[in-house]
Amino acid sequence: MRNPAVDAYIARSAPFARPILKRIRALVHKASPKIEETIKWGVPHFEHRGIVGGMAAFKQHVAFGFWRERLIRQKLGRVAERMFPRDAERGMGGRKIRALSELPPAAVVERAVRAAVALNEAGVKPARPRKRKPLPIPPPYLREALQKNARARATFAGLTPGQQREYIDWLLDAMRDATRERRLAQAIGWLAEGKQRYWKYQDC
Repeated sequence: MRNPAVDAYIARSAPFARPILKRIRALVHKASPKIEETIKWGVPHFEHRGIVGGMAAFKQHVAFGFWRERLIRQKLGRVAERMFPRDAERGMGGRKIRALSELPPAAVVERAVRAAVALNEAGVKPARPRKRKPLPIPPPYLREALQKNARARATFAGLTPGQQREYIDWLLDAMRDATRERRLAQAIGWLAEGKQRYWKYQDC
């Protein structure tokens, strides 16, 4: 379904951009009659059960991209390189296109659109990258103690960030200096023996 707002957007675009935008639009609709048009963030987008992709005109190029490019690449297989060349210029909104001749072959664009529509229909959602916790920073007294004990230092360096954090949190939780010193001595001893903080429970 075509949207008059997209017609108006194309009409306002620079002369060089109009034929590119019209061509992209035609290929998208040819690939899937289910596609609907909308204006999001001020530029045309194509939708079917979610965003499929979008296009935008800039001063010297048109941007054309898909919402789930990584997943579409997987579905296209070898053809993906023709749709998303590694050496293609990229910018806000996707691949930069400066002339009709720079558009991927029609059949490739249509396959990409059909793949995007299929992903939306299947309800496939892109995996969200996990937020990485910052690496734990040992307190000065632990760093000083590790410098004096090579075995403990090597064990601590070989622990995962989570395992390092277990030792650090244990030391930081000490309310009294005497408790902290006792825990520090115990920690260095265990580390020198190659042990994790909760080594007693490893085999449970």
